[in-house]
Amino acid sequence: MIPPLPVLLFAAVSQLPQPPASSPASVPAPQPQQQPASQGQSNRSPIKVKPGAQAIKEKDFFERSGYFHPFVRMPKFVLLDQKAIWTSPVHTAKSDIKWWLIFGGATGALIATDKYVERNAPNNATLIRIGNDASYLGEAYTLLPIAASFYFIGTKMGSDHFREAGMLSFEALADVGIIELAVKSIADRARPYEGNGNGDFWASTSARYNSSFPSGHAISTFAMGSVLAHEYPHKWWIKALIYGYGAGVAGARLAADRHFPGDVFAGGVIGWFVGDYVYAKRHNPELGKKRTTAQAILSHLCIGCGIQ
Repeated sequence: MIPPLPVLLFAAVSQLPQPPASSPASVPAPQPQQQPASQGQSNRSPIKVKPGAQAIKEKDFFERSGYFHPFVRMPKFVLLDQKAIWTSPVHTAKSDIKWWLIFGGATGALIATDKYVERNAPNNATLIRIGNDASYLGEAYTLLPIAASFYFIGTKMGSDHFREAGMLSFEALADVGIIELAVKSIADRARPYEGNGNGDFWASTSARYNSSFPSGHAISTFAMGSVLAHEYPHKWWIKALIYGYGAGVAGARLAADRHFPGDVFAGGVIGWFVGDYVYAKRHNPELGKKRTTAQAILSHLCIGCGIQ
């Protein structure tokens, strides 16, 4: 069963901290502590990514900037991401090659067996209708408002961690949108209902940018899901909800007879690793730290004192 749309947002909202207490002008703000390379955001990423410019910097914190200030850097970030992604084969760390072999091999095996799975899988009008109806959960008009909700709710409630989750979701969705358009146009794979049903490459009767490989729904959903799972890694049920959502979208595309298993698997893998890269590159490790009970109480007192 695919989780209803509001549940994902509610689950993350339940993790929001209260707005932090404002420091008196005479007391200097504490400087962020440097973390060893083995800690911080790098320990949540299976690939070796050198941290880059953070999406939410100290000057962007909700009490110091407006709603849209952090977006100024987004176009530059996306361009840098694309350069790194498309040139990754020539600068991949040796320790990361195993991921190419594992997931590349699995994708190749699925593509080789796609036509046999497709011919033997259940396929009826009811299943197709359910799959089409559920596919809206992976559309841009569904995912982008979720990302926007994270950012604007975080800004309203004073959670820069929540804001960052929205910012990185936007960045990941922009990145995979470009990748999807390029790879689909190159692969031009026929969808299950086209031609002889074998999913031949360079044989789609649709527009090249709308071909079967990879699944656009899967790549987008897992890119965003990867970011959110990395942002909130300490609650297993949140990660289960996030990845269950992604699996539901992937299953819906198969049920709707719009993709082969190889398409959704490749889309999910590419999306997940792009989200993982964006998180490792842009995450501000200071935002993920939990506040003490004393800090929470002080923030309530500060909020109460500020009410006129």
